Amino acid sequence: MANTTLTHTASSGNSKTWTFSAWIKLAKSDVYKYLFSQGSAGNTWIGIYLGNDNTFRCYNEASGSQTLYFKTNRLLRDQNGWYHIVVKCDTTQSTEANRFKIYINGIQETSFQSASYPAQNSNTSMNINSTIQRIGVYNPSGSSANHYFDGIMSHVHLCDGYAYDASSFGSTDATTGEWKINTAPSVTYGTNGFFILKDGNSVT
Repeated sequence: MANTTLTHTASSGNSKTWTFSAWIKLAKSDVYKYLFSQGSAGNTWIGIYLGNDNTFRCYNEASGSQTLYFKTNRLLRDQNGWYHIVVKCDTTQSTEANRFKIYINGIQETSFQSASYPAQNSNTSMNINSTIQRIGVYNPSGSSANHYFDGIMSHVHLCDGYAYDASSFGSTDATTGEWKINTAPSVTYGTNGFFILKDGNSVT
């Protein structure tokens, strides 16, 4: 199993508004695979991951209480092609459905087994001061790392304080109709944001 990860200790950032984007290629199905996790002791953490049933999921917990949870009906198990994942959060929105959006290959997901939206103006566990952001593993409270991402990740973005649609990071090819990467998106990264694994580099 892959065990390569990247970490960053966050400063105090925006926990209400943020965007995560990554291109991934899977090496294995039917296991938990974390793209991203962040958190601290006391059951306060966030995870962006694939479940062992191949659904795509996002989960947030604050002081032991679930504050958002999404689980798609769509299954991600193709090991030949790339998936583009975008998670867009903006809890300041008055309309519940606008507070949290998931895009896969440029298309917004609307069919969920579970869809628990965050309360308006609530803080998620993203960009919390002095907690570790982890790419490719679940390890929110400093315990033993597990659920490594098994596959390839490339062109990973975190935008702290900004909510972007998938069209900021990709577009539909006019000839093939396929969703293609934007290698130099015009986005702002904020305090804890980053753009990593670019220029042909990846983590496996």
